[in-house]
Amino acid sequence: MKVSELAKAADVTAETVRHYTREGLLTPRRHPDNGYQLYGQHDLSRLRFIQRARTLGFSVREIGEILDHADHGDSPCPLVRDMLAARLPEVRAKIARLEELAARMQQALDSWADMPDGTPDGHSLCRLIESFPQPLDARRGDRHE
Repeated sequence: MKVSELAKAADVTAETVRHYTREGLLTPRRHPDNGYQLYGQHDLSRLRFIQRARTLGFSVREIGEILDHADHGDSPCPLVRDMLAARLPEVRAKIARLEELAARMQQALDSWADMPDGTPDGHSLCRLIESFPQPLDARRGDRHE
């Protein structure tokens, strides 16, 4: 299969196939006459595995580690469990931060509902943002990205 054919069979874009090939997750052979990259059923199975792993939040680097274990005949399952067990608390913490952000955004929208718009005057840029109370941790100079 050519890049476009593999992409169609896996329901991904040709650029996705090219990306995973550049990252070393897919290793096509070259056509001897025209140099086209040719993929087989093994690549299709591998691409489908990559897509499943991505839906679980694994990075391209992590998928590479998983595939490397499998390619060397070692079960990657313990590694997969450890990776997810380590990642889950991070994801939960991020969700909590996003929920806090959503609550602040809703609070801002509620408090701004009846406020008139203002024009920048050299002292004020946007009265909506400037009227919103600054969190205590931001006053200390802590940065939250």
